[in-house]
Amino acid sequence: MSLAGLLGQIHDADAVVAAETLQRLDRLTKPQGSLGRLEELAVQYCAITGERKPAVPRAMVVTFAADHGVVEEGVSAYPRDVTAQMVLNFLRGGAGVNVLARHADVEVRVVDIGVAHDFGPIPGLLHRKLMMGTRNMLRAPAMDRTTAEEAIRIGIELATDAVQQGFGLIGTGEMGIGNTTASAAIAAVMTGVMVKEATGLGTGIDEQGLARKISVIERSLATHHPDPCDALDVLSKVGGLEIAGMAGVMLGSAAARVPVVLDGFIAGAAALIAVGLQPRCRQYMIASHRSVERGHRVLLDSLQLKPLFDLDLRLGEGTGACLGIGLVRAAIKILTEMATFDEAGVSGRNA
Repeated sequence: MSLAGLLGQIHDADAVVAAETLQRLDRLTKPQGSLGRLEELAVQYCAITGERKPAVPRAMVVTFAADHGVVEEGVSAYPRDVTAQMVLNFLRGGAGVNVLARHADVEVRVVDIGVAHDFGPIPGLLHRKLMMGTRNMLRAPAMDRTTAEEAIRIGIELATDAVQQGFGLIGTGEMGIGNTTASAAIAAVMTGVMVKEATGLGTGIDEQGLARKISVIERSLATHHPDPCDALDVLSKVGGLEIAGMAGVMLGSAAARVPVVLDGFIAGAAALIAVGLQPRCRQYMIASHRSVERGHRVLLDSLQLKPLFDLDLRLGEGTGACLGIGLVRAAIKILTEMATFDEAGVSGRNA
């Protein structure tokens, strides 16, 4: 199926089911609305899936890994080699996302979509490499438009496969040294804010490094003039392969009526691309947290997404998504396991 065909399969969430879910929540043994965001989550989940009394879903985080040529400009505190090293750490189960995934009973799938390293045959790694990292966006477009679209299609296919395997909740994760630079560039273009408002310290650069990073992004945008009305143009000129993969997961999940739980800043940039391609997919997104990264608030405001928590996270990988998945499951249990006033024989509110 073409990308355009897939985008046409994404429809609005079910408002009727949302209203019915809210009615049931209001009959549960509690003051109306007293469980706050958990109630909102339950309504959103049911509206997305069309289920009135859903089972607690199996959950997966898809963690995409890719490198960025712009690292050559000194925009990161870590060398490019760390991307490949962390992929091996994911596969051994030793990274932050692995720990939180085990805690939350979430499966992690690791995807090489553009790491500048030849892993060879290695158990557990999904090989979907399109490039050995993007080009240096200061010197050339990060990738061509065809590659950007193909990376999105990989994400769509992985989401589709996950749904067919019985997963009903999908989280996004990533690893890629230099990807906060690409994400800040996307944020600046797609939201219209100044580059300095969208750019943060990433992996921990100093103020001099931050100034260099802002300058690199500003010069890249001035060179390539990405069109904010054309998400694929933005993605291809200043984006990343892992960002494209995550955008594809978001679109594929929405087409299958499965909620997608976003991680942090990089996932937010991917969400901007996905929403730029199909605005209705925003209804299928759940923002797990607000990152410390400066531009994340800008992204969330633009997407009109309210994060579930703010724990000063900035690791990525899918760590925040794992915790967010736990809250979604809690919301479903409230809806389906908590008694109504009638069922419990408890007096309701006075007329």
